Amino acid sequence: MHSLLNMLLAILAAYLLGSVSFALVASRIFGLADPRTYGSKNPGATNVLRSGHKGAAVLTLIGDAAKGWLAVFLAERWAPVFNLPDFTVGLVALAVFLGHLYPIFLRFKGGKGVATAAGVLLAIDLRLGLATLATWLVVAFALRYSSLAALIAALAAPLYALLMWGGNRMVLVIAGIALLLVGKHWQNLQRLLAGNETKIGSGKKT
Repeated sequence: MHSLLNMLLAILAAYLLGSVSFALVASRIFGLADPRTYGSKNPGATNVLRSGHKGAAVLTLIGDAAKGWLAVFLAERWAPVFNLPDFTVGLVALAVFLGHLYPIFLRFKGGKGVATAAGVLLAIDLRLGLATLATWLVVAFALRYSSLAALIAALAAPLYALLMWGGNRMVLVIAGIALLLVGKHWQNLQRLLAGNETKIGSGKKT
């Protein structure tokens, strides 16, 4: 009974941590406009970059990745201490990611999850996280489309995990995160197909 309660508390804590929007935190620190009022209106690093303030975008990126990493890291360390089920780490990973996508503090309208997903993957397995991040970087620098890089990296992550571990629960968790991320980028995919998607570094706020 206690282990179940502790697991639920861990999941709730992860969701609340994920709900903290570093796009808004960074914008307030640097005195910028709310990122939900310009560009794509998405509270994420790519949209914050459209403000023209690279420091705010970097802080957003690091903060959103760090919260994903921290939630999973703590779950991995504390699950054995509190005798939690093995799948607790996977549920915490999903919870912190869902918190970013649907944050209670922003009326469930959050970011698209790229940085938070990266943090989660780095905490689950450093090799998996680095391989997925490298995929994003190659596509982003080659084609200059953040959304396309995110979509390709999202689809690659569960394949990398499957090759590394075979089929297990964590592969299903990673596949779930990938599907959620693709769903959040559905409009971007439509714009990519129509040739209307904005490239990285363009469309800065005046």
